[in-house]
Amino acid sequence: MYFTEEHELFRKSFQEFLQKEVVPHIEKWEETGTIERFIWKKFGDMGYFGLNYPEQYGGLDLDLFYTTIFLEELQKINSGGFAAAMWAHAYLAMTHLLKEGDDRVKEKYLAPSIAGDKIGCLCITEPFGGSDVAGMRSTAVKKGDVYILNGSKTFITNGIYSDYLIVAAKTAPEKGGKGMSIFVVDRDTPGISATKLNKLGWRASDTAEIAFDNVEIPAENLMGEENLGFNYIMQHFALERLIMGINAHARAEFALDYAINYMGERVAFGKTIDQFQALRHSVAEMASEVEMCKEFNYSIVKRMIDGVYVVKEASMSKLLSTKIADEVIYNCLQFLGGYGYIEDYPMARMLRDSRLGPIGGGTSEILREIIAKMVIDKKEYKKAR
Repeated sequence: MYFTEEHELFRKSFQEFLQKEVVPHIEKWEETGTIERFIWKKFGDMGYFGLNYPEQYGGLDLDLFYTTIFLEELQKINSGGFAAAMWAHAYLAMTHLLKEGDDRVKEKYLAPSIAGDKIGCLCITEPFGGSDVAGMRSTAVKKGDVYILNGSKTFITNGIYSDYLIVAAKTAPEKGGKGMSIFVVDRDTPGISATKLNKLGWRASDTAEIAFDNVEIPAENLMGEENLGFNYIMQHFALERLIMGINAHARAEFALDYAINYMGERVAFGKTIDQFQALRHSVAEMASEVEMCKEFNYSIVKRMIDGVYVVKEASMSKLLSTKIADEVIYNCLQFLGGYGYIEDYPMARMLRDSRLGPIGGGTSEILREIIAKMVIDKKEYKKAR
């Protein structure tokens, strides 16, 4: 058993919170592409941004299975964009604040992030780099007590409306991937501009291309050690990929549940369509695949709690879970026939939102190569010191 009675009580209370506070606004946010500020504060007031963060900064210091529940239930209100905005803040931006930030940074940025008073985004991907993090072109050159940041980032979730940015840039470009550092940068710093991107899915979240033109960053906003940024990024990718694997199994499960309910009501040729063998066997196979992903993902969460560096397993989780989720949702849309193609039904949005899974956080093609290095070449990845 992975979940205790306390976990399940949390799941029920979070479901009720989402139905009351979030679901009534989802259609508007999907339409406008703007998640209103009040909901961040409500999440913060309820402690949802602090589930696995220290009590010292306002967190609850709970185990990662609470985070797992948080992620799963966010997938089941049918807005991949809203879910992404929440988890990108809580587990991309804030993870770097916790792991690399000093006490000053944690007090100034982490505590208000947990409280829902500040929103963060993580800026790594670049227009010319994509999954090639080491090929980053942005630079941060030290001059006296500041760094001068120049460059651009793209596909940044919360990139428009966030209050601060966690930015990776080359501080020693001649060292390649070994010359990268991580900074926290205030949104209102002169020289930062952001352009909203128009996406196929994740319509509720704001995704941006961001430009930095001679942005002055106080030297004290360097997080961790200079030139160790690549190690920090790689280390946290394991959590990001596991998150995306969990998201995938949860949305696949949601799609399957919806389709099964629909099939039990839809009558064709004198019987409900859940009685046709071809459809029944398709459901049986998909349910088996989703259950395998879910059990595998839960086992990785447990290993992560136990302190194991799960870079291989998390990469496998994201690779397979996102692939299976796409296939399941595609087939579930087919079960709905013409209604699956209508925006008033949930499956069309689910199909669009799910398609980001094999792309974001490292494409499936990159993950296959990472896994191949570990399985075939026996390469070992270690945590940054």
